[in-house]
Amino acid sequence: MIKIIIINGSQRKNGATYTILNEIRSVLSELTDVQIELYNVSEINLKYCIGCSQCYKNGKCVFDDDLEKLSRSISTADGIILGSPTYASNVSAQMKTIIDRGHFVIEQLLYGKYAISVATYENYGGKDTSKVLNKLLSYSGAKMCGTIICKTPFSRNPINTKFKKQIKKASLRLYKDVKNKKKYFFQSIKRSLIFKLGILPFVKRKGADYEGILKSYKVRNLIKIKNS
Repeated sequence: MIKIIIINGSQRKNGATYTILNEIRSVLSELTDVQIELYNVSEINLKYCIGCSQCYKNGKCVFDDDLEKLSRSISTADGIILGSPTYASNVSAQMKTIIDRGHFVIEQLLYGKYAISVATYENYGGKDTSKVLNKLLSYSGAKMCGTIICKTPFSRNPINTKFKKQIKKASLRLYKDVKNKKKYFFQSIKRSLIFKLGILPFVKRKGADYEGILKSYKVRNLIKIKNS
C-alpha cells in the first residue's frame, strides 16, 4: 500500500488551496493501492517553535502535540503533497509553523519520499511561495515530481477543465514515481551534496547537542556511525 500525506496550509478549509488538494486526493483515491491522509491546518493543534533545540538532542520535540503526530505519520509515508496560499509573497503562517516544527531539513524527514508542491495566489508572489515549498521539500531529501502554481480570484473555484487535466497528470505522476521508485538522478546528486557538504558536517560539529539527529541518521541508514 502506498501512503500519501497531503497538508493543506490554508486556514480556509474550502478555499482554493484546499480545492486543488482535494482534487488531487480524488484522483489518487481512485487507485486501489493508495492510502491518503489529508490534514487541514485549521484542525491541527499548532504550537510555535520556541528555539530550544531539544529535538536535535533528544530526537523529539518538547511539545507532544498534533504536529509531532503529523511528523511521525510523514516519516512512514511514501509521498507528500504540501499546499499553501500566498500571504505577503510567502507561505501562510500556519504552514511556516509546520516547517519550523516539522523535523524536515536537519532531520532529513523526507529522504527518499516523492513530493508535489501547490501554491495559490490572487495578485502576486505565487512563485515565491512555490520556491519556499520546493526548497523545503528538496532540502529535506524529497524527490520533486511536480509543482502546481495557481493564480485565482479570492473565493473562486480555481479548477476548470484544462487545469483539472494538469492536476490529474501531476497526481498520477507522483503515484507512478512511487510505484516505479524513479531515481531522479540530478536531484539525487544535488540532495547528496547538500547533505554531505552542508547538513552532515554541521550536525557532527554540534556533537552531543545533536545526538538525537545522528541516531536518527543511523536508524534510517543515512550514515554509518562507528562504535568507539
